[in-house]
Amino acid sequence: MTEIRAEEETSTISKTFLIKPKLKSKPRTLPQTPESKYWSSFKSTRVPNLVSSISSLSFSPSPPHPFAAAYSASVSLFSPLSLSDGDVSPSSTISSFSDVVSSLSFRSDGLLLAASDLSGLVQVFDVKTRTPLRRLRSHTRPVRFVKYPVLDKLHLLSGGDDAVVKFWDVAGENVVLDLMGHKDYVRCADCSPVSSDLFVTGSYDHTVKVWDVRVENSTSILEVNHGKPVEDVIYLPSGGLIATAGGNSVKIWDLIGGGKIVHSMESHNKTVTSICVGRTRKENCGDESMEDRILSVGLDGYMKVFDYGNMKVTHSMRFPAPLMSVSFSPDCKTRVIGTSNGIIFAGRRKGKENGESGGRGNVLGFESISEPERRVLRPTYFRYFHRGQSEKPAEGDYLVMRNKIKLAEHDKLLKKFRHKDALVSVLSKNNRENVVAVMEELVTRKKLLKCVSNLDTDELGLLLMFLSKNATMPRYSSLLMGLTKKVIETRAEDIRSSDALKGQIRNLKRSIEEELRIQHSLQEIQGIISPLLRIAGRR
Repeated sequence: MTEIRAEEETSTISKTFLIKPKLKSKPRTLPQTPESKYWSSFKSTRVPNLVSSISSLSFSPSPPHPFAAAYSASVSLFSPLSLSDGDVSPSSTISSFSDVVSSLSFRSDGLLLAASDLSGLVQVFDVKTRTPLRRLRSHTRPVRFVKYPVLDKLHLLSGGDDAVVKFWDVAGENVVLDLMGHKDYVRCADCSPVSSDLFVTGSYDHTVKVWDVRVENSTSILEVNHGKPVEDVIYLPSGGLIATAGGNSVKIWDLIGGGKIVHSMESHNKTVTSICVGRTRKENCGDESMEDRILSVGLDGYMKVFDYGNMKVTHSMRFPAPLMSVSFSPDCKTRVIGTSNGIIFAGRRKGKENGESGGRGNVLGFESISEPERRVLRPTYFRYFHRGQSEKPAEGDYLVMRNKIKLAEHDKLLKKFRHKDALVSVLSKNNRENVVAVMEELVTRKKLLKCVSNLDTDELGLLLMFLSKNATMPRYSSLLMGLTKKVIETRAEDIRSSDALKGQIRNLKRSIEEELRIQHSLQEIQGIISPLLRIAGRR
């Protein structure tokens, strides 16, 4: 008996606790898109201890594409190959500046480096020997940018707080053109990738101007308004589009279309400080196609990757400090970002080297991007309960059908802003609730009196007939009595010239007189009852 009771207790306990307590589920992260995987594959290396904010970053156009970083009163050059080995020390440093370096630009052959500082001086250095070859001084205020044209080795572009853009002859150390059109600090510029004579500048006066050095009167050939102080501007690879950064937005403009805005990206929370072009490549059947992206960084600490072909942000990355500058190497293997606290986040593309990869796409630092396979959603997945309307129902799903609401004729006319037709339509249906509702809507839209003034004789007769029947009803009298007064005032001549309308006015007068007689009778009854009620209340 003892054994049987023990078995019964055991079976009772097992039946009581059939459901196991649900454990806390592990947080699930959404699967990365191929685009996000690509940008996340840049192995990030910190280059610390650069004293102050990284104001400018620039890659050399010649292999192996070293990059220069401007900070405080110094410029340091780094080799991207050493970053792969973990060496974060600069290969060389230039310190012959009297003030903070504001901008850098390599010449198209990578042999010379131009640098500007806040003292108003522009210097040109030999990259190998770090010797200053030219000292260009003409600006009266701090210089904010310096640019070498893509297809020109003899000239230089600079601009700054004096609101003047200068086009230099580097060999002769003299100014060829003074371009004056901006009304505030000129902060940025870029040169056309398809013409050595075209360039674009951005200013704190909210404008972006396109210049052509062949124009004799030194005026801009095109101007667009960004709407905020412009922090950076770049040409896109086609040469027909530019991107501007200012405030929390990046805008794309079509220069060939006369400066028409193409798109505005406003995914940053704070000011966008720098933008550049990043490229991805795919190789399909031997034909190499390029995919361009806009990389933007801001004071919110985010780097955003924008696909301006599909007009969407494809990747976002957070950094622990406000970001001041960004640059992308020509060979598409290195991405560098400068912060406000003197740290450079240099990302080197992960992947095997040439001998180990076995494919030309990996030699360039890229691999093909394919669409991910979608996993089948199951009721145990969290995303199962967040499906949208476009999700196709499964075989066992219960469908809830929603009947489409059929609008009345006057509602359709109101949606089309045909106010008079809506009023006439509802008056002909002889439904007082609907008529009053339409009138209240027209009062809200401030269109009722205009509709009344546009009614013809027959339509005015419908309105007066409705008023004569319903104007004295307590529920609607506050609206309809006021409307009756306005109708008689505005359409007096039409009423005098029509016998039918005079008949409606007589009907309206009789109904009002009857209502007044009823009100006088009620007041007499109230006068009789009120003393009796007071006497009854005293007892």
